Amino acid sequence: MSPKFGLTSKIAAAGVTLALGVSFALSANSQTAPAAGAAAGPSPGRQAVETRKAIFTLVGASFRPIGAILKGSTPYDAALVDKSIARVVFLSKFADDAFPEVSNLGEPETKAKPEIWTERADFETKLQNFQTHILALQKVNEQDKGPTDAFKTAAAAVGQDCKACHDAFKVK
Repeated sequence: MSPKFGLTSKIAAAGVTLALGVSFALSANSQTAPAAGAAAGPSPGRQAVETRKAIFTLVGASFRPIGAILKGSTPYDAALVDKSIARVVFLSKFADDAFPEVSNLGEPETKAKPEIWTERADFETKLQNFQTHILALQKVNEQDKGPTDAFKTAAAAVGQDCKACHDAFKVK
């Protein structure tokens, strides 16, 4: 199996998980209680955790080629970079709703630290920085179309946003 195929398979699997998670989350409030004896589905908190995991699995897989370009281990490929950035921009929009209070389940269900909810303003600032910087990277990439210094700086800012949030709000 080629590395490209493996990444595509992981992205597809995470995409299916995300789609299912979002559909579960959106339908959770509109469902009636299961009939007596029927198996109950995942709790709203568990659904939110699964959706969140799918979102950030896709973000990581989508940003990975850009990280490889920054490290110099892969050449700049305009089509791949365009697609990768577009995916992260799209996925970043789901992040706002990915951390409802009901999903503060703790380990082992989630690696999200309780500080996400107790230090919400700091968390939201970090999330907003990520969303702002991925849009800035998209703009730089559209203008420069290459591994320019501006591209590298903008991409590094996105990577630093991920690191800052993980350092503060994700169990290692």
